Amino acid sequence: MKLKRNIKYFAHPTAEIHETAVIGDGSKVWNYSQIRENVTIGKNCILGKNVYLDFGVTVGDNVKFQNNCSIYHGAVIEDGVFIGPHVILTNDKYPKAVNEDGTIKTDADWVVGNILIKKGASVGAGSIVLPGITIGEGAMVGAGSVVTKDVKAGSVVFGNPAKEYAKES
Repeated sequence: MKLKRNIKYFAHPTAEIHETAVIGDGSKVWNYSQIRENVTIGKNCILGKNVYLDFGVTVGDNVKFQNNCSIYHGAVIEDGVFIGPHVILTNDKYPKAVNEDGTIKTDADWVVGNILIKKGASVGAGSIVLPGITIGEGAMVGAGSVVTKDVKAGSVVFGNPAKEYAKES
């Protein structure tokens, strides 16, 4: 691994950061976190303990990941997003280890389902977001939710499956 020069972010000694990852100034990567190849992280982000960012994930500025998040490739997270503890952003709608003939699946055997979390959105603790989902700007996903459909900008959703909260007049 090459030594990075002019590093202007904090990385705990136990963090694993691939040499091709780009991390913005002022960001903090805490203990046991793993950042894989070709990840881009913006400025002033915080990755709590044991956060996993799969290859190719893109993260904007001022994003906060609480402990134990798993963010798989195909995810794009815009500026100012909050990701609560134990959140999972998935990328495979039909996960299988093997094909019908019993051979191990490879990258060529499935299609990545992308996830987009727009500016200022929040995803509460323990939530799971299924592939192919967009969470709109400023939206909030309540803790423990399973997000199976797009979330409108500014809305509040929760539950399994996550449904929009109807505000009382």
